[in-house]
Amino acid sequence: MPRTTLAASHKKPAALLAFLLLLTPGTTGLFAQGTPPQMPPPGQTLTADQLDDLVAPIALYPDPLVSQILVAATYPLEVVQAFQFTQRNPGLTGPALTQAAQQQNWDPSIQALVIFPDVLKRLNDDVTWTTNLGNAFLAQQADVMAAIQQMRQRAQQAGKLAPTPQENVVTESENGAPYIEIMPVNPDIMYVPCYDPVWVWGAPMWYPYPHWWWPPRSVIIGGLGFGFYGGGINVGLFFGASWHGWGGWGWRPGWGGRNIIVDNAFIHRYNLNTANIRDVHGTTVWAHDAAHRGGVPYATPALQQQYRGNVRQAVAPRPEGPANRQSAQPADRIGSRQVPKSTPQTQNRSAFGGSHNSGAAAQTHADHGYSSMGAARSMPARSAPPAGGGGGRRGK
Repeated sequence: MPRTTLAASHKKPAALLAFLLLLTPGTTGLFAQGTPPQMPPPGQTLTADQLDDLVAPIALYPDPLVSQILVAATYPLEVVQAFQFTQRNPGLTGPALTQAAQQQNWDPSIQALVIFPDVLKRLNDDVTWTTNLGNAFLAQQADVMAAIQQMRQRAQQAGKLAPTPQENVVTESENGAPYIEIMPVNPDIMYVPCYDPVWVWGAPMWYPYPHWWWPPRSVIIGGLGFGFYGGGINVGLFFGASWHGWGGWGWRPGWGGRNIIVDNAFIHRYNLNTANIRDVHGTTVWAHDAAHRGGVPYATPALQQQYRGNVRQAVAPRPEGPANRQSAQPADRIGSRQVPKSTPQTQNRSAFGGSHNSGAAAQTHADHGYSSMGAARSMPARSAPPAGGGGGRRGK
């Protein structure tokens, strides 16, 4: 098929400038009244409560998808580019869409995200929140993973996280530590959750929820406040006959190690970007690839120093051979916006659930050519709430 390319504007420094303008503080936010949560100063480590609020909108997503989102959020400029790409090419569907995404010089987590248009739209709709999520994941990966589990536990205890025909909710353990796993029931279908975190956990107290549209509870599952976008995404339509279920998806959480495991065989099999992948046959623990940061500033001096000299300024179409990447110096932290707090909701009913990870082994190098689209670290102690903040934290 003809190579699909990005607009010329994406090849210029102006693309980065336009993206940074989207991150300017002062967004009016989701809620029309109430006191906005207090935002942390630039570069400050987020507390456990702040992280809880930050991850709430995706905490109940299935494990394969929440893992991919955490990785993709560290490349926010490419998230915006991928969304604009899909808007410019509305006629691309199925294998044609994945083949076109293969040609773009994006991180594999972004390339594979195009099959979830609602997720891509949400991440683009509030790119400031997306960028802040990625920054937090880069700086406090174990804490972010712990926060997701914390929010799942609270939702389950409140009767708002339970299995459904679309998703299973299973309590597992690793090294004696329990965790809640959410997986699709159908090995071919991904249902993307649609829920208002205000209904599940109450209004944010420390970190604003993203500026997303939340559907009224009256139109979702008989008013229970939890639903799914559309009728589900049939991944087999994008990946073809080589697709064998979620056990071989490209990203999954290592809950015991508080990290993300990447299935490099998946990336290789579906012709995604392997330019910076050394072993395309096995799994590895995810590591940030600064070449896909696109010049977006890092949040802390430590991250800036760690990835110095590895940030390219422009994004070009993916070449046939290994990508040649340009370097650039990262700058300082982006700003954060404040969103007024909403009126808390008190309705308390059940909501949702997912299928157990089948653990299907990754296919080998022989699978490469189908056209369509690892390890552990100990978890640090969760940080204490900010001084003078205690009081009304919900669900504690």
